[in-house]
Amino acid sequence: MSFPIHDGSPVRFAGPLPQRVDVAIIGGGIIGVMTAWFLRAKGLSVLICEKGRIAGEQSSRNWGWIRQQGRDPDELPIMVESLAIWRQLAADMGDVLGFHQTGVLYLAKTDAELAGFEAWTAHAKAHGVGSVLQSAGDVSARLKGASAQWKGGLFTASDARAEPWVAVPALAKVAAGRGVMIRENCAVRALDIAGGKVAGIVTEAGRVGCDQVVLAGGSWSRLFLQRYGVKIPQLSVLASVGATEPMPEIFPGGAADDDFAFRRREDGGYTIAPGGAQHDFFIGRDAFASLFTYLPTLRAEAGKTTFRLRSPKGYPDAWGTPRHWSEEGPSPFEALRILNPTPNMKSLGKVQDAFARAFPSLARPRLQTAWAGMIDTLPDVVPVVDHVPIPGLTLATGMCGHGFGIGPGIGRVVADLVTGGTVGHDLHRFRFARFSDGSKINPATGL
Repeated sequence: MSFPIHDGSPVRFAGPLPQRVDVAIIGGGIIGVMTAWFLRAKGLSVLICEKGRIAGEQSSRNWGWIRQQGRDPDELPIMVESLAIWRQLAADMGDVLGFHQTGVLYLAKTDAELAGFEAWTAHAKAHGVGSVLQSAGDVSARLKGASAQWKGGLFTASDARAEPWVAVPALAKVAAGRGVMIRENCAVRALDIAGGKVAGIVTEAGRVGCDQVVLAGGSWSRLFLQRYGVKIPQLSVLASVGATEPMPEIFPGGAADDDFAFRRREDGGYTIAPGGAQHDFFIGRDAFASLFTYLPTLRAEAGKTTFRLRSPKGYPDAWGTPRHWSEEGPSPFEALRILNPTPNMKSLGKVQDAFARAFPSLARPRLQTAWAGMIDTLPDVVPVVDHVPIPGLTLATGMCGHGFGIGPGIGRVVADLVTGGTVGHDLHRFRFARFSDGSKINPATGL
């Protein structure tokens, strides 16, 4: 079985810290691992420091979709590249990633949803993505035993799936074999700054010298940056996911409507989750500070978020989480090694019910396990991929739940940002300064 880890998982990467490297990466999720992968391919010495476990947080807890379909138009070119990288990785590494191009299917209950799908196909065509509208009959033919009366859908045959908790550690293992140094259970407490620029990192196990640092800390990035007066309006939302017992195949890829989403798993079950971007949100001090920035997104997502009054102890935006700490002593990153939130079982129960109504021949799916992840998000629902106002620091965060699929492409982009190479994509939408330069914050226009 391949389910997300919990706090008791053993350390797999425990090598000694070097005295110096070319680039240090904070965070061992898909973005950190793939950035290290491409930096090492350029011949640089690279260290990943992960406070908990490789892929311990959202990189192992996502749906496992690798999709071009529905992406924000500014993300789409990077995602097209990322899919090509996934294909090459699978060709080189074999079946260990669980990679299969089995397609992604969006399902429309209303004419308005179908019109939105049709509008998005213009972006697909512009980037050579073969997304096609589906009639109600097409949908019925694709989904075995479906009784729901969808008006149609949108299907991208080239989109794919993989097993996140298997894939990311497997990629890390190959990267380590190629010379990337990885240290789990090793929180970075602070940057070492000399002469106004990065000179190294200070970890709980000691200092490492470097001239370049990549912060790929997911939900923890805002907390880390606050120490230096660098502000981003990043927050986190809780997403609940379940894995069913093995079931007959109804569709080999991933599919979703407003009620539920599912993805075929390697073990014969399905990963299921609420559809329509339904999340739980813990209210903390950062949430209050960012309220007005998020108003356009809140209006667009009205009714899809359940608000909770207090974050659990130790979470990045919990009321009691320290915003200031000494690099000589324990940091908040050591106090909570792995964000392992409790899933919303009521929400998952509704998913099970909706699935049963849509596929009555299968009955109500039984869950083998359930989990939740904290998705790092930004007001416009696209990431920051940019240098920040500390020379030597590059930020890649706020993947907004889209990071697993696009991770290899973002890793390649960040590696070229760090080294001054050719990025090959327009990153204007993802610039750090957009939240402070007077730009209008518009939520993503993807699906």
